[in-house]
Amino acid sequence: MAVMLGQQELDAWVEFRAFGFQESDDSVVPVPFPDDFDWGVFLHERVRRFDVFSAAHTHTAAVTARVWDSPPEGEDGEWEEQGEIDYESVTGDVAVWGSGRSEELIRLGRGGMWRVRVRCTGRAQVERVTRDEGTAYGVERYVIDFWPKAG
Repeated sequence: MAVMLGQQELDAWVEFRAFGFQESDDSVVPVPFPDDFDWGVFLHERVRRFDVFSAAHTHTAAVTARVWDSPPEGEDGEWEEQGEIDYESVTGDVAVWGSGRSEELIRLGRGGMWRVRVRCTGRAQVERVTRDEGTAYGVERYVIDFWPKAG
């Protein structure tokens, strides 16, 4: 059974339906966010970076980042989107990017290869809220799980 090593609650500023996560040391990221963002793809893996396509243009998404010692079991829930990718971290710190780099870092505890699962809910609601009322805060919610990649 997987043991959770850490959990953080973060805000991700979304612009042009995009936000991303990348190695904290920008010098080791060959194509930094938002360059070559793949429009319409929920979760896109890149070298030392991964991008997320939001359901709404401009808003603040709520992100729960969790670090595990091994693959966590699946959770019940109604996820509107989900995906998994491989991610390499050099420093063990992951920066959150939207319109710019966030002050907050996701602390993995060590560098290396990681498996990442991203799940999301609130997509239909955030699309409606931003269309009808303007900017939304925390309506679209993400859970991002990191665990060391085996092998």
